[in-house]
Amino acid sequence: MGSKQRPQRSCVVCRAKKDKRVLTRLVFAQGKLQVDESGKMNGRGAYLCADANCWSKAGTRPILSKALRRELSEGDCDYLRQMTPS
Repeated sequence: MGSKQRPQRSCVVCRAKKDKRVLTRLVFAQGKLQVDESGKMNGRGAYLCADANCWSKAGTRPILSKALRRELSEGDCDYLRQMTPS
């Protein structure tokens, strides 16, 4: 028997396919953008890789808002800047 395949997801900015557990899922919940640490929150999600460049582009370009199908507010962009990996 073969081993189980791990779920693959793509970073919405750089489009790199990686293991789902390596990427960070962002989701709109309760009217604001949040990091979904469990990977099981309700709502439309989008994945970002650990590259700080992808995080900065996600906040300044319409890439993330298109993936989430929702406009990002200034508060959401500030939240992304705070969560950017170093």
